[in-house]
Amino acid sequence: MPKSKDTDSRKLLRRLKAVMAEEAQGQERLDRIVDLVADSMRTDVCSIYLNRDADTLELCATRGLNADAVHVTRMRLGEGLVGRVARRRVSINTANAPATRGFRYMPETGEEVFSAFLGVPVQRLGERLGVLVVQSREAREYSEDEVYALEVVAMVLAEMTELGAFVGEGEALRPRHAQQVLLRGVTGQEGSAEGVVHLHDPRVVITNPVSDDPEGELVRLREAVDALRLSVDKMLTQASGDREQTEVIEAFRMFAYSRSWLRRMEDDIDAGLTAEAAVEKEQTAARARMRDADPYLRDRLADLDDLSNRLLRMLTGQGRDSVALPDNAVLVARNIGPGELLEYGRKLRGVVLEEGSVGSHAAVVARAWAIPLVLQAEGITTEALSGDPILVDGDQGVVHLRPDDMVTAAFREKLAMQEQAQQRYASIRDTECVTADGHRIEMMMNAGLIADLPSLAGSGAEGVGLFRTELQFLTRNTVPKRGQLVEIYKRVLDAARGLPVTFRTLDIGSDKVLPYMKPTEEPNPALGWRAIRVGLDRPGVMRMQLQALLRAADGRPSRIMFPFIAQMEEFLEARDLLVRQVEREAALGHAVPSDLKIGAMLETPSLAFAPGRFFEAADFISIGGNDLKQFFFAADRENERVRKRYDTLNVSFLSLIAQIVARCEAAGTPVSFCGEDAGRPVEALCFAAMGLRCLSMRPASIGPVKHILLRSNLAEVRDVIEASREAGEQSARPAIMEYLRSR
Repeated sequence: MPKSKDTDSRKLLRRLKAVMAEEAQGQERLDRIVDLVADSMRTDVCSIYLNRDADTLELCATRGLNADAVHVTRMRLGEGLVGRVARRRVSINTANAPATRGFRYMPETGEEVFSAFLGVPVQRLGERLGVLVVQSREAREYSEDEVYALEVVAMVLAEMTELGAFVGEGEALRPRHAQQVLLRGVTGQEGSAEGVVHLHDPRVVITNPVSDDPEGELVRLREAVDALRLSVDKMLTQASGDREQTEVIEAFRMFAYSRSWLRRMEDDIDAGLTAEAAVEKEQTAARARMRDADPYLRDRLADLDDLSNRLLRMLTGQGRDSVALPDNAVLVARNIGPGELLEYGRKLRGVVLEEGSVGSHAAVVARAWAIPLVLQAEGITTEALSGDPILVDGDQGVVHLRPDDMVTAAFREKLAMQEQAQQRYASIRDTECVTADGHRIEMMMNAGLIADLPSLAGSGAEGVGLFRTELQFLTRNTVPKRGQLVEIYKRVLDAARGLPVTFRTLDIGSDKVLPYMKPTEEPNPALGWRAIRVGLDRPGVMRMQLQALLRAADGRPSRIMFPFIAQMEEFLEARDLLVRQVEREAALGHAVPSDLKIGAMLETPSLAFAPGRFFEAADFISIGGNDLKQFFFAADRENERVRKRYDTLNVSFLSLIAQIVARCEAAGTPVSFCGEDAGRPVEALCFAAMGLRCLSMRPASIGPVKHILLRSNLAEVRDVIEASREAGEQSARPAIMEYLRSR
């Protein structure tokens, strides 16, 4: 780094630190900063533009432009040179601003006399905060040293903006992290919760971006980097021996040992930043450089992000362990795996994710715990701080962050009404579910964790209609051993206390990728190599799992179901594999189930039209509603643009359900419906009217569904659906809702 950069930057930052330490209001502090920068860089103009909202910048302070334009001049992202800097998050340095592409004349500022323009983004870890600009009458490009100096000042501005140093008048100077925020996302699990934010990966807050002791900061940085490298080396030695896992850690290690990465951070410290500010400056710069890169480079950016965050936690002592989990915690994260979520336990009131999908296993865990989950709440990890009050409305997919008193009062009224409803449902927990016209409906629950089983008695469920076995595979770094699975499945059966449990064999692929399984790039994973297709093509793991299920039964009745069967031959092949394992277990002298039922999940429309032999061969069939619906309507359930476009009560879909029920009845094969829609009272009522006599859902839904079924006449409901079909209606929902209102 040139010596002039070192000297000029340090001088500027020392003066900036002094200004920041002075007693001043937000506007006054901004005014002093623009004066300081203009004097230090000997420019005619210095201006600070800050975000008014996500799409608009506001001029908040200036030296050299018309003072009356402050808090008046605003521009959209991409508008003018300042807007282009903000949108693209890269600097613009030009000797002739009016002739530069994108220039827009703002008459109220009086900037037409200035030719030279240098604008740098004020950003923090990819979050746009504003733009810092200097301008001169002289037509010249600013030097590399001057650009660097302004970037360093922008870095400090970003940190101080985050800390609320510029709170004051003007929309762009509202208190950071103090305003009420409404975020709209996607419902992952219904329900409502009030609590406080607990950030899964809390952002490191840098309170000391400017240093007076570069030598001491260099020592701190190098010691932290050495510790980081040792931790990465340890990860490599502890790798399971899996070649691909080792390759991933080797790539991670390459970044940790990068000399250029360390040299850039050392240069930033020489310029006057503290060690942690230097780490974050380089992390922000890497994000800007690689934001629009190809997928491979973006994956490498994630590695660099991880390393930078580890380094920041080492330097500051902040991180996941520094904030205790409160009793009323709502977990907020960008994304989270099922293993990490399980580590929190059932103490969480709710979960809000910035990413995630409705089919992810983090969503499965949230459903099993019956806690509200909102997905794809864009910006939540940026807006929220640990300890912020938060209201989660899983029914609407809405999150209220730092709500005002009126919103909180209305939300609490909703919670009180829900509590009254739960008390009503508790009173019918042990009541047999028989409809008003005498039809007996079996109420089963879905599960995937041993911790779910205590809900069996309290929910009024008559058994487990679906036990998802993949969670035990997804939460480990290596394939579980057969003995471990035997113990898990045995505990599940013991906890059920003689009630039936239907185990679904491993359903992986699509959005459920095992950590130790080679990922396969597929254009459409939901229609790709998954579930039974993986099991039949790689039968080793399936054989081991089937053996574990048979041994766990230990002579008791057993129900085993194969997922994602698309044609009869797949079921027959899987059934034969299971029968051979039964014979093997008997030959080894192990107890075999006293009554083994082998079933299939009907999740593809093709299976509804399978030969009659299939329906006769299956001991039972479970309609997998989530997948069946997405394939029936050709609408990806992970895609919000189309997921809600098609109604479950579409008369065509209900006709398909009726057809499946009729084919099962003709073969004498029991059939059930399993999926999210089984737990929605109106949908469940219509399924029962179509002939289904067994529904499997999350435990918390059993009360509401039973409540509506006990009061309903299925023959009347079926008549309403048939009338909608005959009238040429697309959906039976309007007629059904009118019928229920009239009742």
